Amino acid sequence: MTSVNNRVHIVDAVLAGKIAPLGAGRSSAIGKTPVDGRAWLGETGIEGDQQAELKVHGGPEKALHHYPFDHYASWRHEWQAGTDGLVRLDARGAFGENISTSGLTETDVCVGDVYRMGGAIVQVSQPRQPCWKLNLRFARADMSRAVQDTRRTGWYYRVLEAGEIGAGDTIERLARPHAQWTVDRLLRVLYVDRDDRESLASMAQLDALAHSWRKTAVRRLESGQVESWSKRLDTPADPG
Repeated sequence: MTSVNNRVHIVDAVLAGKIAPLGAGRSSAIGKTPVDGRAWLGETGIEGDQQAELKVHGGPEKALHHYPFDHYASWRHEWQAGTDGLVRLDARGAFGENISTSGLTETDVCVGDVYRMGGAIVQVSQPRQPCWKLNLRFARADMSRAVQDTRRTGWYYRVLEAGEIGAGDTIERLARPHAQWTVDRLLRVLYVDRDDRESLASMAQLDALAHSWRKTAVRRLESGQVESWSKRLDTPADPG
């Protein structure tokens, strides 16, 4: 792992949320609001932040979700006519993010990047894979697929060193072990260039990439087939 000097970015907001009704008989903590003051970031996330389904959300490999505020303008432009029930896209936290910044996107960040963020040290573990709860959040049946297709997903961190974080903190990159593997490239291999066997083989060997992603690459190589995304992307029927 090589130390790197680069531009320092700023945390514009740290956000957290509680489990609440989402609609269609479902609950979620996707609604995040800015934290007042500083927050403790531990191994599994921000103190007080909740996840409704721990089997697929949260945990050490998804301790912190970072979503670029840069993308909000694109969403507003694409939906300028407005949609009933659409979450306001001028307030940070619409996508369930814990960290909001400007100037860092999926094309700038690589898996394995290590950052000092306030009093904590974190490492990029994987891109976000959007799920159907975004459909309910935005009252759009195609929202999860739109996030996936545009590759405006954000990414997750694992926590290497716990500490306090807050708005105004600097984000300084300390190391970049996989400079060829941006978050955007990973998303392209998973969703666009799905039969790029050379990239899949390389992806399967990325030690800093979350195990679930490496496992997906291995499965594709062995089976020659792309996994189904319907269960993750399509809103299930109302359980009531």
